[in-house]
Amino acid sequence: MPRDIHLVGSVPMASAREVFEKVSAALGTRIKRLPDGETGERGDWISWLEPIFSENPAFQKSGEFFRVHATGTGRERYTLRPGVRPQDVHFGNLFYADIAAQSYVQFKRLKDAGRIPAGTKFQVDLVPAHSVIWLFVVDALHAPLDPIYNEALKREIDKIAAAIPHEELAIQFDVASAVFARLERNEASSYGRTKAEMQDTFANILVALGNRVPVDIDLLYHLCYGDSGHKHVVEPTDMGDMVEFANRMSRRIMRPIQLIHMPVPRNRSDDAYFAPLQRLQLRPETELCLGLVHYTDGVEGARRRLETAKRHLAQPHASRFSIATECGFGRRDPATIPELLRIHATVADAA
Repeated sequence: MPRDIHLVGSVPMASAREVFEKVSAALGTRIKRLPDGETGERGDWISWLEPIFSENPAFQKSGEFFRVHATGTGRERYTLRPGVRPQDVHFGNLFYADIAAQSYVQFKRLKDAGRIPAGTKFQVDLVPAHSVIWLFVVDALHAPLDPIYNEALKREIDKIAAAIPHEELAIQFDVASAVFARLERNEASSYGRTKAEMQDTFANILVALGNRVPVDIDLLYHLCYGDSGHKHVVEPTDMGDMVEFANRMSRRIMRPIQLIHMPVPRNRSDDAYFAPLQRLQLRPETELCLGLVHYTDGVEGARRRLETAKRHLAQPHASRFSIATECGFGRRDPATIPELLRIHATVADAA
């Protein structure tokens, strides 16, 4: 039986309509949820959110530059203007709901015309505060601003849920290197002094956001180590931190989780990387997705990683996990996308 395919989010095409049409034509019923590709200014993940800070009267440039890794692009962070307290900060429209409503019009039109398979849902990707403020705001403000930003994100969830039929909708939270680089480095921060404390804090944040999603909307989590310049912020030792995080989420959340995505680096088809999957304790309704497809080594590389994963997964996950890339396609050469989609389809059909 073919495996399902998951798209993390961004696809470098001209428009949402083009993404919907071309991905549906290439993958058909293999893909259960279809993002709008985060096209245009959203192609570089969260950099498009800078106006939320640059146009907010509470903030000014700090003179401090931040890089997610040594060769990453430097970005000047923001700090509060003199006299502004963290509790005075307000985040208004984050624009996720406005964009989702516009893209859904295209999705629905194409689905009604039979250009998108009938069972496919529209996928909206959201980014929690810890990633956004890590990039845009000085460290000292992370702890006080995180809950304020996430309240604005919860308002976006409410608006999305009000605008799009629930049976047609999936909401994904991107849990990226602001979490997993800190865990891999065991780097103390405002989120915890130890790895265990950080695991606890981040799981609680993502549980609270997930519980805000109405129960009849699909809930997805994408775990990530970064893709700036096609380079991880830090290389994962193995899947242990992701497995621990997924297990905490599964124990604590009050509603179903439909999918959890975990990346697999291109050079990791070894048993040591996948061994922590033996401790994975997802709930029965949760589909595991492994980001083991890489353009550079194609079908054969994906099959090597897939076979190793199967050795370390108990049933039913060993037979039904879906496949994806590690991250979105947004920073790729658009000319590579047809072949990348073909690789996905070939691996899925042969599994």
